[in-house]
Amino acid sequence: MILGIGSDLANIDRIAGTLDRFGDRFRNRVFTDIEQLKAEKRADVAGTYAKRWAAKEACSKALGTGLRMGISWRDMAVSNLPTGQPVMAVTGWAAQRLAEMTPPGHDAIIHVTLTDDHPWAQAFVVIEARPRPAPAS
Repeated sequence: MILGIGSDLANIDRIAGTLDRFGDRFRNRVFTDIEQLKAEKRADVAGTYAKRWAAKEACSKALGTGLRMGISWRDMAVSNLPTGQPVMAVTGWAAQRLAEMTPPGHDAIIHVTLTDDHPWAQAFVVIEARPRPAPAS
C-alpha cells in the first residue's frame, strides 16, 4: 500500500549559487557527510547536490509534513547501492514520522528516483507499506 508520494524540481544553477555564496555552512546544514563526499567526487557537483536537495524535499512531502514539524534536512539522506540505484534513509524526527504512518504488521520502504537535465534536477519519492511475512508454523 502507498503511504505517501512526493516530488520536487530543483534548479541546478540556484543550488550552485547557494554553494558559492554559503559554502560549507549550506553543505553542513543540509547534507550528510556521505552525501557531501559523493557530491564532491562528481564532475557535476552542483547537479549532484541539486538532486539530493530535490530528494529531501520530495521525501518530506511524502511524509506528509514538508520541511516543518521538526524534520531536519539531515534526517533524510540519499546514498547509492553498488548498482548506482539511489536509496533514501531517514533518521530522527523523519524516522519517527515514518513509524507513525506505517500500519502495524508492515515495513515501510522508501523508493526514490533522481534525474537531471541542466538546469533542472528532479526527484520522486514513494513510501510503501509492505506486509511482513507471516511467521512459519
